[in-house]
Amino acid sequence: MNSNGVVEWAVVGSDIGPLLLAATGTGLVSVVFHARPEVRVKALGQLRTRLGAEPVESPGSARLAEPIRRLAAYFAGSSQELSLDLDWSLTSGFNRQVLRELATGVPYGTVVGYGELAGRVGRPGAAQAVGVAMASNPLPVVVPCHRVVESDGGLGGFGGGLDTKRQLLALEGVLPQPLF
Repeated sequence: MNSNGVVEWAVVGSDIGPLLLAATGTGLVSVVFHARPEVRVKALGQLRTRLGAEPVESPGSARLAEPIRRLAAYFAGSSQELSLDLDWSLTSGFNRQVLRELATGVPYGTVVGYGELAGRVGRPGAAQAVGVAMASNPLPVVVPCHRVVESDGGLGGFGGGLDTKRQLLALEGVLPQPLF
């Protein structure tokens, strides 16, 4: 059990569909895409197991107020800065190292290749492992795994689906806005 006790969560609407946000006393711990009821049940079960605490639905939570405000501004295009207090307890080792580098070293409106990101954390040649780290990112959007692309210009994979990745990259001006 982490020392922060309670995990508070809420579902918020966004341009890419409902997002489940969860926070501990340390900070935002989880962002889950497409938070339909069945997705929610699974996500909350994983949080319960991995954090050893019962997640409490708390839409008015003070812990979630800032993440909700910053994400709304991000989707509105009025803020490029999502710097929030984060709780990294759902990731560790190489994955955490890669995600922290991504969070601090790949700014809004830019992209990085899987291989380049591997090199930045001192593991050139570990592009595939970087892909695994992206797939396990507990904080998508906030820790911008959508900014990691294939070196040949392909989008690469994305836990939220490629349409979501395209939408986020279009929002940031990396890709042209889709016509429909």
